[in-house]
Amino acid sequence: MKVRFLIALIAAIVWMSCGNRTKKSVPTTTDSLNTTDMSSEKINIYQIMVRLFGNKKTTNKFYGSIEENGVGKFNDISDRALVELKKMGITHLWYTGIIEHATMTDYSSQGVNVDDPDIVKGRAGSPYAIKDYYDVDPDLAVDVKNRMAEFESLVERTHKHGLKVIIDFVPNHVARTYSSDAKPAGVTDFGETDDVTKAFSPANDFYYIPGKPFVVPAGTDAGGKDFKSPLKDRQFDENPAKATGNNVFTAKPSLGDWSETSKLNYGVDYQNKEKTYFDPIPPVWLKMKDILVFWVNKKVDGFRCDMAEMVPVEFWNWVIPQIKEVNPQVIFIAEIYNPGQYEKYINQGKFDYLYDKVGLYDGIKRLIRNEPKADVKDISHVVNVESKAFSSKMLRFLENHDEERIASPAFAGNPAYAKPGMVVSATLSGGPVMIYFGQEVAEPGKGIEGFGGDDNRTTIFDYWGVPEHQKWMNNGAFDGGKLSEEQHELRKFYSDLLRISKETEAIVRGEFIELSNQPAFNNRMYAFIRYTDKERVLVVANFDRSKTLKTNITVPQELIKGMSKGEIVVSDLMNGKTFTTDAASAGIPINLGPSDVLIYKF
Repeated sequence: MKVRFLIALIAAIVWMSCGNRTKKSVPTTTDSLNTTDMSSEKINIYQIMVRLFGNKKTTNKFYGSIEENGVGKFNDISDRALVELKKMGITHLWYTGIIEHATMTDYSSQGVNVDDPDIVKGRAGSPYAIKDYYDVDPDLAVDVKNRMAEFESLVERTHKHGLKVIIDFVPNHVARTYSSDAKPAGVTDFGETDDVTKAFSPANDFYYIPGKPFVVPAGTDAGGKDFKSPLKDRQFDENPAKATGNNVFTAKPSLGDWSETSKLNYGVDYQNKEKTYFDPIPPVWLKMKDILVFWVNKKVDGFRCDMAEMVPVEFWNWVIPQIKEVNPQVIFIAEIYNPGQYEKYINQGKFDYLYDKVGLYDGIKRLIRNEPKADVKDISHVVNVESKAFSSKMLRFLENHDEERIASPAFAGNPAYAKPGMVVSATLSGGPVMIYFGQEVAEPGKGIEGFGGDDNRTTIFDYWGVPEHQKWMNNGAFDGGKLSEEQHELRKFYSDLLRISKETEAIVRGEFIELSNQPAFNNRMYAFIRYTDKERVLVVANFDRSKTLKTNITVPQELIKGMSKGEIVVSDLMNGKTFTTDAASAGIPINLGPSDVLIYKF
């Protein structure tokens, strides 16, 4: 969900460490620490907002319709696009916005229920306000009635190129207009059997505000002033009102709340000291398990689980092992923002990977932005304290759909400033690293799109073209034909880094040594070595925008023991050059300019 809601989220998830958790049908003990990698492969994820990725239109009208601003399709992610992403070193594609969500676009002629625009954010709608868990977004299909087949073809096409498919699983909330018209026979919709006279019941799927109808938030102007619809009347018929996805228990949420969504009930009574009711298994748990199985059977390889810590860890402990019985190789990634919960969601929750946002991302962003309090001690704290025992379980990134674009003026402006941070993110452990489409060509997220606003991000709410990405896409050729020389160089940097991190043994599965107290270093310079019995990789990152780092790096003697006379051949993995040095007596010479980074193998 959007970063601007993060403060509200942190307050909302305090309950995770509270409440009665003694129900006999749910395990309550913490398992032994799980620090092994899923495989010997380094996972490199490329996040694609499908609605935007293949859109060739450049109109970019404020609050533009699908006809005016255009939309990307499943079919736009072509064989050619997949070949180029594979060459870049990508292993997994996170297709964002796949599952059908609420929208202002009218597909009633195709048999799709119309959504009330007063409880939809943006003309396209948020991909995190799910309308039907058993269907895909009609926006993304060339033939709307054949939309699931087009998605299945995309999955098959992706697998044909040796890439794996990740989609979003949004377990915490649904759109207020949720109603599945594609559900399998025998499936009961959320809320279908609820007792709406009760604010909370273990048997209910939703939370209610009895006796009070829902009130559309003040300031709502669905689709902007030019959008016309007979349903646009600042009214929405929901009585009694449901609690919002961000745990707001009122019939009158604000526009800044997740007012377009309804919170799902996993058996936690938030308004009664967060008391839990996990025995018998809550009905939402059973429904969500069936949904996950449905998508695994569609050959999806993994799930990025939206706001995973707003769902009880006991649910994940219960459901993930069952899904892995269907496909042992499926991966689960938790969007999580509370470092105090990391170990619990790995060990008890059974997640394969967790977001490393509050920790590494935040610390590196301060360094990239040249903030007064920026310090590489933040990186050191992450690797030596915060995630020391499970560093390979942390998903590192500098961009995703929630975060500001690196090339935006609020972040780095100059994308070169982010190179040290990107290298550190990719090489600090054998865990996964992710980039967001357009990041590799310096997309700045510029423009006032509609509901998304001018917030240095690429909108997830609106129909829009992504200009710098479109230059690489080049009308479907995916050859970078319209990129500048600087953009080609930046994309080569990302490609080289991803390939190096995937193909270098010491990065994939090596041990870690932090090189502290090195001569000439200041608090914006950081170095470490990843090593195995066969090879060693030195990473030196200079985040300082004004100072050149010229020194000799002292290598721990145990890493060069046995080498002839201490002489070693050093390979610069980013430019292919080599040199010889006497590491035992002189160390490894470094001459690194401002905002630069190196990766040496020896």
